[in-house]
Amino acid sequence: MVVLPPCVPANCGKEFRCSLRKPSPTYPHKDRAKKVRTVPAFSIQSLQRNTRVEPPPRCHIFDPVPSKPTLFKRSYMRGEFPVAVEFGSCGKTLVWKVPVEKLDFHHYLPMFFEGLSEEEYPYNYIVEKGIEDLIRKGSYKVLPVVPQLIIPIKNALSTKNPTVICHCLRCIQQLVTGCDRVGEALVPYYRQLLPVLNLFKGKNRNLGPGVDHSTTKGENVGDLIEDTLQILERYGGPDAFINIKYMVPTYESAILN
Repeated sequence: MVVLPPCVPANCGKEFRCSLRKPSPTYPHKDRAKKVRTVPAFSIQSLQRNTRVEPPPRCHIFDPVPSKPTLFKRSYMRGEFPVAVEFGSCGKTLVWKVPVEKLDFHHYLPMFFEGLSEEEYPYNYIVEKGIEDLIRKGSYKVLPVVPQLIIPIKNALSTKNPTVICHCLRCIQQLVTGCDRVGEALVPYYRQLLPVLNLFKGKNRNLGPGVDHSTTKGENVGDLIEDTLQILERYGGPDAFINIKYMVPTYESAILN
């Protein structure tokens, strides 16, 4: 409570009115600043005083997505694949218990491509070597199976895991270059396969003066995507470039240029 001085002629008038405008010394919030409130963006509250607009949330578009258990892993644990990993003096190799040419590619090849999402050993090694052997020894059987390979390849790319993406891109390159007319057969499915490649096309690490050794090991996502797009254009026929350009606008033709 403010105790005012007695009203005498010397204190009346202007000085008395100015003393009424001064804040009370006992006011509890005299020296305390008002707390800034955080309000949502594009709301009427953002026009009020002493407010701060809430920043937009992060989209986390490049974060890896956990892969689900695959059919390849369950089938391998049950012993349905006629393969085995053999260790010798020259290292490990994949051994087939039956001739590869006699296998049912409509059954085994999609299951091997299902395993592209696997990161653990020995599943990733068996998948990589198994696809390589199936393409090399039975390339004439691959073309009718191409529609069954689209969903497994799309699921592997959708994990957004750089290791899985590099593994999948190497298998796509083997599939296109090792089998006749497979590149042309993949053109109608670019809408399912190329969105993730467009997302990671410029995803390269900037080390400044350092050296990125992943480029020499074939593990750089940006370089592998560029090489894969060029292979798809060369083996995809006359309609390949315009379809790649539609899904990946920053891609420049390796043939026309």
